[in-house]
Parts: sequence; C-alpha cells; structure tokens
Amino acid sequence: MTVSRALRNPDKVSEKTLLKIKAVVDRLGYVPDPAASALAAGKTNVIGVIVPSVTNNVFSDVMRGVYEAAEGSKWQIQLGNSRYSPLEEETLVRTFLSQKPAGLILSGLDQSSETSKLLMGADCRIVQIMECGPDPYDMMVGFSHVDASRAATRHLLEQGYDRPGYIAARLDPRSQRRLKGFKTEAELAGVYAPNRVVTTPRPSTVTLGCELVADLLSKAPDTNAVLCNNDDLALGALFECQRRGVRIPEEFGICGFNDLEMVAAANPSITSVRTFRLDMGRIAFENLVEALQGAEPQQKTIDLGFDVIPRGSTERTA
Repeated sequence: MTVSRALRNPDKVSEKTLLKIKAVVDRLGYVPDPAASALAAGKTNVIGVIVPSVTNNVFSDVMRGVYEAAEGSKWQIQLGNSRYSPLEEETLVRTFLSQKPAGLILSGLDQSSETSKLLMGADCRIVQIMECGPDPYDMMVGFSHVDASRAATRHLLEQGYDRPGYIAARLDPRSQRRLKGFKTEAELAGVYAPNRVVTTPRPSTVTLGCELVADLLSKAPDTNAVLCNNDDLALGALFECQRRGVRIPEEFGICGFNDLEMVAAANPSITSVRTFRLDMGRIAFENLVEALQGAEPQQKTIDLGFDVIPRGSTERTA
C-alpha cells in the first residue's frame, strides 16, 4: 500500500520512504501499467490534446503553453493531430475516450455530429480552444475570429485604403469566419467587391501568398490593400509586391493574422492581428486541472481577445 501511495501521490509519503521506493523501482526497472491504474481508478492521469496541425506555428505556441503549464505535475499530455480532417478528429476522440483520459483539450467549434455526440456523452472534462462561441461542451478558451477580422479591416479603412481585398488558404472554419468578418466590415463601409476575394483550399505557405496576391491584382488591379488570413500569406504578399515595384505602404497596405515573429522582422514590418496562443494553452490546461480538482471556473467561456498591431506595412506617413 505504501508503494502504491508513493507512486500515485508521492507528496503523501515521507521523503526517506520515497527515496527507498524510488531506488527499488529504478533497480527493477518497474513501469506502472496505466491500463491497470485506469481500471482501478476509473481514470488515467492523461490529458488528451487534439490540434489540427503540429507543424503550424500557431498550434506549436498553443502546445508550448500546455506543456509549460503541465511541467512538474502528475498530468501526462497525449497529443493527437487531426490534420484538419473531421473524420480523423472523430477517430482521435474515440481513441482518447476509450483510454479513460482525465480530460480533453481540442480545437474549435465545428466538430462533426458524431464527434459532438461523443463529446457530449464523455465521462471527462473538456476544454475547447482557439475560439469563443455559444454552448461549449464544458469549458472554452479563445477569441472571436469574426471580430478580430473586422477590427483588422477597420484598421485598413482608417488608414485610407478604400479598395481592400482578402486572401485566404486552407478554408477551415476559422478561415471562413475571418472571411466573414472582412466581408461584414467591408460591406458596412460600402467597399466590398467579390472580385477582391481570392481563396484556395491548399495549405498556407509564403509562396502561396505570392500566388494569391498576384491573382488578386490580376482580377482587381485597383486593389490598394489586402487582409491576409495568416502571416505566411502576408509575408508572401509583401514579397510579391516588392517584386512588382509596388510601394508599401504608400500604394498598397498589407495586414496579416496571428502576429508571428517573422512579420515584425520583415522590411517593412507587417501589421498583424496578435492572438494570445501561449496563454490559451496555459489557461486551458490550468482550468481543466482546477475543474478536475473540484474548483469549477467562474466563467465557462474565457475570451482572451486580440490586438491589431500596426506596423510599417499599413502606416502611411502624413
């Protein structure tokens, strides 16, 4: 019983006894069986995290926040990559739930109907991240992509760019909400034009940003600014404009989304929407653990907001 207690809750055993037990464990090469522990306790100490990409810097930052918060704790992080596939997300949710996790952290609001049924019936705590919306399964930490895109569009309009365009890749639900925000704000200002919107389902890259802004300027040569769905595309847009001899920001404004390090280092530096991804991962983990320990959060949904960071790509000199 003492050994079991030491392995499960080392803080409840004296330091002298704990050192003896650790020495024996190391000598024998003993590894606890999580399946047996789950069978006995009804739960593991695993927190599953499902993200749509493990290479995208946006989700790398979120995961860094999760891992930093989990460091030194008893909780183990198990990562799943859905690759932007609703079917793969459903498979991962089924797999995680079959392993009796303590909790799940997953991205977005747009799960398939089958995945939603699984989550609504799940016997574990859940945190949705990256967005804010109505009716979370349990808890939620994120921001409004529509509002953020509207704010970025307003910034372009306030800088005097009266013929803004929009480029986007991947077209996942978050991308579509950003497009909705751009369209809403541009329509309110009376400057929306469908031929100034260029999108593709292809994965986002800097090279693709070059291609999309080239397509935009071919379709609508009078466009004088572009809101890019992310910073990869914004950097590509900058390169393409520089190749064409288009003066930034005097003749053409560029705004990205996410505020990755590279846009601040570009020349000129690129305006972008700052999102608080590291905080998102950290808070999601901390709230989940607090809920597991019986401390229910005062707010089920936490809106971290966003900031539009003006830089050289849109700040026209007087």
